[in-house]
Amino acid sequence: MGYSVYLKKGEEKRIVAGHSWVYANEVAKIEGKDKNGSLAGVFSHDGRFIGKGYINHASKILVRIFIRDNSDDSEAFYEEKIAAAKLYREKLGYKNCYRAVFAESDGIPALIVDKYGSYLSVQFLALGVDLRKEMICRVLIKIFKPKGIYERSDAAVRKKEGLEEVKGVLYGTVPDYCEIRENKIKMLVDVKNGQKTGYFLDQKENRLAARKYCKGEVLDCFCNSGGFSLNAAKVADKVIACDISEFALKNVRDNARLNGFENIETLCGDAFEVLRNFRKEKRAFDTVILDPPAFCKSASEVKDAYRGYKDVNLTAMKIVKSGGFLITCSCSHYMTTTLFERMLIEAAKESGRTVRFVEIKTQAPDHPALLCADETQYLKFFVLHVI
Repeated sequence: MGYSVYLKKGEEKRIVAGHSWVYANEVAKIEGKDKNGSLAGVFSHDGRFIGKGYINHASKILVRIFIRDNSDDSEAFYEEKIAAAKLYREKLGYKNCYRAVFAESDGIPALIVDKYGSYLSVQFLALGVDLRKEMICRVLIKIFKPKGIYERSDAAVRKKEGLEEVKGVLYGTVPDYCEIRENKIKMLVDVKNGQKTGYFLDQKENRLAARKYCKGEVLDCFCNSGGFSLNAAKVADKVIACDISEFALKNVRDNARLNGFENIETLCGDAFEVLRNFRKEKRAFDTVILDPPAFCKSASEVKDAYRGYKDVNLTAMKIVKSGGFLITCSCSHYMTTTLFERMLIEAAKESGRTVRFVEIKTQAPDHPALLCADETQYLKFFVLHVI
């Protein structure tokens, strides 16, 4: 092995507990020489072996550990890891669409694989896995036998790894839209230009859970391609799907037609302004759904994000009919469950409404979170009863 990375005294505790990331400022010294992106050994200050992972001198995360024994990063190793990830999802009953590989949670840091019907959408978010893209694709083809694989490595986080944002077909042919089935609803997923890998699979169980709260008239803000809107439309009298992107709203309308839904209306606009305008018009809804993008992507943005979450939730509470529901979410791990709950309590107090917690959920089971890595536990889904 080329590089041997030795940690500063005491810095090994988090990593020994199972966390994958070794930050550059935690390292005392590096011995040996190899190529950037190669497999490096990581040792405690007194020389005890901790694990092996890919090194990247251009990143603040110097090493991403994924091997804890004498194994090597062979094709057989990847095949074993990915097959185990697939088996776990199959045991949970996932077949048509699911997250097939969830990076650190499945023992392969920085690799995301989402299955959309007969197609895979993948992200290589760090140098180590990016350099092994061809090998990983061979393994994916062998295990999943997809009609096509599309790369969605157009994520800003790659810049921190010294990598460019890229996307394109890696195998076979991939249509502009892949049809999936979620909660017995047909969805057209734009794997080439949709958010992240094309669709937010982490909310699928939550979208099903939301149905029982969606009687009457529903407002779905930050609706994206309409996951919550379509599930609401199964039971609601009317759904207004709101998003700032007309591109996303076209996808909503296409999905509504695909399912024969005639009770979905789209509204293009900034959700903050839309909510305030409905408030001014004294318009109220039986249920309001808030599923915004992450308001904070770093710890330094938490204060501003807190104000943003509070603003949008406070206004939403004011336009829910008495006895109605507010379904509200956050997908930023920096906005912890404790912080999110505190924000909701403050918003409820200032709204002048009596608000009850009804249901609290997190990301779908195909996005399992490691207890040793807070970053893998990120999604909050709260159902509130507004009296």
